[in-house]
Amino acid sequence: MSSDPWGRVDETGTVYVRTTDGEQVVGSWQAGTPDEALAYFERKYEGLVVEIGLLERRVKTTDLSSKDAQVAIAHIREQVDAHHAVGDLDALKVRLDKLVETVDARREERKAQRAKQSDEARHSKEALVVEAEELAQSDQWRAAGERLRALVDTWKGLPRLDRKSDDELWHRFSHARSAFSKRRKAHFASLDAQREEARKTKEKLVAEAESLSASADWGPTAARYRELMADWKAAGRAQREHEDDLWNRFRGAQDVFFAARSSVFAERDAEQTENLKLKEELAEEAEKLVPVQDLKAARAAFRSINERWEAIGHVPRDARPKVEGRMHAVERALQESEETEWRRTNPEARARAEGLTGQLQAAVDKLQGQIETARSAGNGAKADKLQRELDGRQALLDQALKGLHEFGG
Repeated sequence: MSSDPWGRVDETGTVYVRTTDGEQVVGSWQAGTPDEALAYFERKYEGLVVEIGLLERRVKTTDLSSKDAQVAIAHIREQVDAHHAVGDLDALKVRLDKLVETVDARREERKAQRAKQSDEARHSKEALVVEAEELAQSDQWRAAGERLRALVDTWKGLPRLDRKSDDELWHRFSHARSAFSKRRKAHFASLDAQREEARKTKEKLVAEAESLSASADWGPTAARYRELMADWKAAGRAQREHEDDLWNRFRGAQDVFFAARSSVFAERDAEQTENLKLKEELAEEAEKLVPVQDLKAARAAFRSINERWEAIGHVPRDARPKVEGRMHAVERALQESEETEWRRTNPEARARAEGLTGQLQAAVDKLQGQIETARSAGNGAKADKLQRELDGRQALLDQALKGLHEFGG
C-alpha cells in the first residue's frame, strides 16, 4: 500500500483521492507499482491545473465569449467531479467557481458597455437626423449637399441600434435626404427651363441684331440696338455652353454696324476721344470706391457714376475693353462686398453654424473624457477606437468653426 497527502493506493491496486467529502475512488492500477499509480494520477491533476490556468488567462486577457467560457468551465468541472486525478480537487473547484463569477461579471460589464454604446449611437444618430432634416430645407444647394454626404459617412461609422429604432431613424434620415434632393432637382430643373427660355429669346435677339448689322439707317438702327441690349439683359443667362457663343454673335453684329457707322462718320472720332477721356475720369472716380467702406453709399455713388457713364456715349473701339474692364472690376468688388455682407448678416445660417459647432464641441469634449477614462483603465484598444472617432469629430468641428468664422463668430 502507498499514499501521499492527497491520495493512496490499497493492496488491491485501487487508487483513492482525499476530498472534503471523504475519499473518492480515482481508478484501478494494475500495470505497475503503487508509486507509479499515484504519479500517473498526479500528472493528470497537474494537467487540470494547467488547463484551468490557461482558461483563466483567456477569460482575463482575450475577448472569449461568455458562452464559450462557460462551456470550457463545464468541461473541466466534469473532469474534476469525476475524481480521475490525485491532488487538491477542492482547490480546483474553488478556482472554477471564482472563474464562473469572473465570467458572469465580464458578461454584465460587456452588457452594460453595449448598452452605453447603443445609447451613445442613438443620440448621435438622432443628432444626425435633426441636422439632416434642417438641411433638407436649405437653399444652399452645394454646401448642404456636401454636408448631407458627410452625414451619411458619419452614419455608416456608427453602430447599429435595435432594428426598430435603427429603421425608424434611418427612415427619417433618408426621407430628409430625399426631400432635399427633390427640392434641388426641382430648383435646377426650373433654372434649366429659364435658361432654355433665355436661349430662345437670345436666339431671336441675335437673329435681329445680325439682320441689322448691314443697315445704313444710323440713328434708328443704333436706337434699336440699344433696345436689343436692354432685352438681352432682361432675358437672363442661357446655358453656359450657349451663352458665350450667343453673346459673341450678338456683340459681333453690333460691332459690324457700329464699325460701319464709325467709318462713315469719321468726324465723330474727336467726340469719341473726348468720351473716352470722360469715361476714364469716371472709371478713376469709381475706382476710389474700392476698397468698399460704406456699401450703401458706394452703391449709390456707383449708380450715379454709371448713369453719367451711360449718358456719355461711345468711345473708340480699341479703347473700350480696357475702360469698361475698369468699371466692371469696381462692380465686381461691390457685388463681392454685398455677398460678404449678406453671409455675415444671415441669422438663419449663422444660427445653424453655431448650433452645429456647439453639438460637435460637446461631442469632442465627451470623447476626450472617454479616452482619458479608457487609458486610465488600461483599455488601450478602446482608447484607440475612441481616438479615431475623436479625430473624425474634430475634423468636422474645425470645418464648422471655419464656417462660423465667416459670419464673424
